[in-house]
Amino acid sequence: MTSSQITALFIDVALIVTLARAGGAVARRCGQPAVIGEIVAGILLGPTLLHGSISETVFPLAVRSELAALADVGLMLFMFALGMEFDWSAKRSVRRTSLSIATCSMVLPFAVGAGIGLWWGPGETEASKLAHLLFMGIALSVTAFPVLARIIEDRGIARTALGQLALASAALCDIFAWTFLGVVMLICGSSAPWRLLWAIPYLILLITAVRPLLRTVMRKASRELDLVVTFVGLLASSAATEWMGLHFISGAFALGIVRANARRGLPEEADARLRQNIGTLPERIFMPIYFVVAGWNVDLSALGPSQLRDLSVLLLAAMAAKFLAAAGAARLSGMPVRESAVMGALMNTRGLTELIVLTAGREMGLLDDAQYTLLVTMAVLTTMSTGPALNRLLRSSKPGGETTPPTPSAPPLPAGEPAQDTASTSHLRETQG
Repeated sequence: MTSSQITALFIDVALIVTLARAGGAVARRCGQPAVIGEIVAGILLGPTLLHGSISETVFPLAVRSELAALADVGLMLFMFALGMEFDWSAKRSVRRTSLSIATCSMVLPFAVGAGIGLWWGPGETEASKLAHLLFMGIALSVTAFPVLARIIEDRGIARTALGQLALASAALCDIFAWTFLGVVMLICGSSAPWRLLWAIPYLILLITAVRPLLRTVMRKASRELDLVVTFVGLLASSAATEWMGLHFISGAFALGIVRANARRGLPEEADARLRQNIGTLPERIFMPIYFVVAGWNVDLSALGPSQLRDLSVLLLAAMAAKFLAAAGAARLSGMPVRESAVMGALMNTRGLTELIVLTAGREMGLLDDAQYTLLVTMAVLTTMSTGPALNRLLRSSKPGGETTPPTPSAPPLPAGEPAQDTASTSHLRETQG
């Protein structure tokens, strides 16, 4: 890189972080998660304003590849952290109900999304119709676990049975979504088909060798060695799945789950050390860069009457399918009507997870620019709708407008079982808000 390119890169990163923080602050004032403001800021720095003249001036082509590389690093770290949050031992009391809600929350939206994909068609892409339909099903069935955790913490229901059930259901939804996305990646794999044969040995290696190694490191190694071993493993795992044609996010997410499984029975300090070493740099610096890179392909100024019609249909279908599926499953599981509706509203949170899925789909050639723009807009608007919906469902009974959650009637914790440890959701609260 030349001296002028290095200068431009540093200025761009400083500008992105500043605007992301400002957008997050505005979002919080509006009662939304900070990540919504950061995503919107990233979109506005794209071609939406002044037909891209701002984007072309502020982010010259000479530094865009470097910004994209930084965005990929941030995404890798985020997916690893997301995988680390999946500790199923804390959710045994609601596992059966959450599985029912998560399954219904995937199946109905998936079917509706596939129907919309059939209506849209592959657009200007060269993707096969099957891959496009499957991907559209995934796009409408995603629930953003990190953003939902932030909302639940803000509403003060993280320690209730309702909050635990919502977190467990969203976690399972994410597992299903990433699994289905992996299947679509297999169908669309641009790498040599024989490389995909390494996927099963890779998973076996993670379970039989990497998991015991990480557990030993967490128990006996120093803080510095724990960080080095984990980070090297993260890079290797991400590189392996990218080489197989499964996208590097699969490897990062899988290693995060293995790390979460390896820490079972160990003191909380095992994870606290790693979090302290990694810090909040990925979420505060790298992910805002990711939002800007994703926003380069979102052009809201190009939406005409026909696109607005498509967006209206997409919003109605996405929100109705997710709400009816989650609320219906919760009601059939014995939850009261209002709490079932709360579950339906919470599961409509798409946010950051949806953006990652859509970006991966666009990189695989499954979405054209118009479809990508509509789906990103849907993800932002459906997530923004969660707050107002909860305000109506969790009605205030205190002076000053403080929200009082309803008495949760979700499946109670068995006698002697501790409430869910909220360390993971507290970490998400810090990084997402």
